[in-house]
Amino acid sequence: MSFEGEFASYEPLRRIMESKKVAELEKRLIVRHKDKDATNSVKKSIVKKSDLEGSKLQPNYIIAIDGSNLTHPIENGFPGAEFGYITIASVLLKLDLIKQLESNKFIDPRLARKTEDATSIETVFPGCNVILDKEDDAKSSVRKAIYEEFERNRIFKNCESLLDTYEYLFQLKIDSDGKSTPKPKSPIEGYADKDMTYGMGIYKCPHSGKNLYSTDALRLHELLNPSGTSGELYGQIMSTMEKLWLVHILRAFEQNGWLEFAQEYAFVMDGPLAVFSTSSWLTKVISKEIQRINEKQKKVSGVDLLIIGIEKSGTFFNHFETIDTDVDGHTDVFPNQSALLLDDSYIKKNIIYSESTKPYGQDTYFGRKFFYKTKSGQKIVPVACTFTDYQKNLSTAKPDQFPRLADIMTLLDSVVSCRYPNSISPLISAHAEAAIPLNLGKRLFDEIAKEIKERKTKC
Repeated sequence: MSFEGEFASYEPLRRIMESKKVAELEKRLIVRHKDKDATNSVKKSIVKKSDLEGSKLQPNYIIAIDGSNLTHPIENGFPGAEFGYITIASVLLKLDLIKQLESNKFIDPRLARKTEDATSIETVFPGCNVILDKEDDAKSSVRKAIYEEFERNRIFKNCESLLDTYEYLFQLKIDSDGKSTPKPKSPIEGYADKDMTYGMGIYKCPHSGKNLYSTDALRLHELLNPSGTSGELYGQIMSTMEKLWLVHILRAFEQNGWLEFAQEYAFVMDGPLAVFSTSSWLTKVISKEIQRINEKQKKVSGVDLLIIGIEKSGTFFNHFETIDTDVDGHTDVFPNQSALLLDDSYIKKNIIYSESTKPYGQDTYFGRKFFYKTKSGQKIVPVACTFTDYQKNLSTAKPDQFPRLADIMTLLDSVVSCRYPNSISPLISAHAEAAIPLNLGKRLFDEIAKEIKERKTKC
């Protein structure tokens, strides 16, 4: 690391490029070259929207979920002390009202603002050298903070808390694991050689007598950096809360008897439909719970729930950019309103090289990725939620393995962003709300509840 105002010369770069070790390593690299046959292969696999049949049910509303996190230093007398500020934003986009306004030659800005409502929850977590109450250290403090934040938040006043949602999923894990499945180690200092004792709520460790929390099973506290910044910790807490918030919303619809109205909503997440790192075990139980709720509402609506994630950047989006350009440098090779459905073989051969027999994302994803180029030419990488073993089977990539594929295409065509060509407007609004929360504590979902109750009374 250089000193302030100090800049490296080109000599180190020249030395690296002329290094024998670098030259030897380059000779051993597996290099994949782009060729015309690959481009032709992609063209043959493209699925056009015009060849698909959509459902008669189109969503009138979109609920978009996005999070934001940042670290902030604290002046408490200890070096490096910090906390993490995390915001989870939810935005409701009223597509039916947007369609009405689009018929007007001039749109009143005041009416345009009514097409969108937002709310956000803010959470603060301790980091390096921050001790809460009478806790022993920063790790026990962050464990306590995670539990309290889960307990504090709920979508509707008369439904379960986010903690209740989590503990329901946690119980599914316990029931499916059985006694033979090994447990993680205890989070209590000095007892790392003991297995974690599972339980619900706050309970006592049988070895130390100190408090344990049901949320300890997420093992997020293991990401705390005791002597520096904990950006990974805050990022994973945010990501985990986003996925739990989605399940929390769906369970709240069920608990209030509103699943018959779920068909009118599209649920959109920022990023992949996946859970990574220490809490990745949530993937299987989230998938199981969403599948259960989907089957229940499908008996009324006749169609699957519309749940998608959007990957705005990364390896997959970069590959999409690549296949949209031929070997001669011509762009727009990929036709508008067309999709490339990805299977395990294509992903491992062209995007993320692997010889593993385990399907890509098997332990982390509860959705499937594909590429879609919208009617206006923007490139999107959606992740469609899967509900059956057939849909999850990555050995093949058929249109019926991507639930409501045509409906997703139609939705993306209508809400794709011109300002940010790799994203959609509901997520842009959600991100803006998460980054600069203007509606903290606003009871957006209570307003949704009121509207649904009124419609149910009329029915």
